[in-house]
Amino acid sequence: MRRPANQVKTLDRIKRWREICPDLTIRSNFIVGFPGETEEDFEFLLDWLEEAEIDRAGCFEYEPVTGAPANELEGVVPDEVRRDRYERLMEVAQDVSTHRLSLKVGRTIDVLVDDVRPEEGKAIARSQWDAPEIDGQVIISNAVGIKPGDKVSVTVTASDEYDLFAEPSNPVRVETKPIVATIG
Repeated sequence: MRRPANQVKTLDRIKRWREICPDLTIRSNFIVGFPGETEEDFEFLLDWLEEAEIDRAGCFEYEPVTGAPANELEGVVPDEVRRDRYERLMEVAQDVSTHRLSLKVGRTIDVLVDDVRPEEGKAIARSQWDAPEIDGQVIISNAVGIKPGDKVSVTVTASDEYDLFAEPSNPVRVETKPIVATIG
């Protein structure tokens, strides 16, 4: 944490990347409660996370591991402080995610359909920005005629902290690729 010049260089790099590719989604994980981490260090991290606008931020609490050199470091952060910092970081990450996803409302995007729920009239899909089983989803309403595996053009109508909500674009464009399997 005690390398502010490096964080500034990283922020500048992220800003340049976003100028080149405005749709860029950035993912990172953070550890909180590492021995020696002060409240000032942690506040700096929260401010940096907000400024960098990390789209997909994960977090875990430091835990001592048998034989790790970090076990010998001074400044052990108490369990309750680590937990509090984890919760605070995830709250900031959720706020950033909410904002970043809201920028997609009104856009037409292509998604890959993972699941269809005909009884609800919905399909569950993912965009180019979503890792399967990790990130949020694109929940498509009025998903008539859509099947798992389809690539569909949708218009984003709403968002929340993790998911996008969409309707099929008019006219619905569905691409289905044949599945080829070789047996034997």
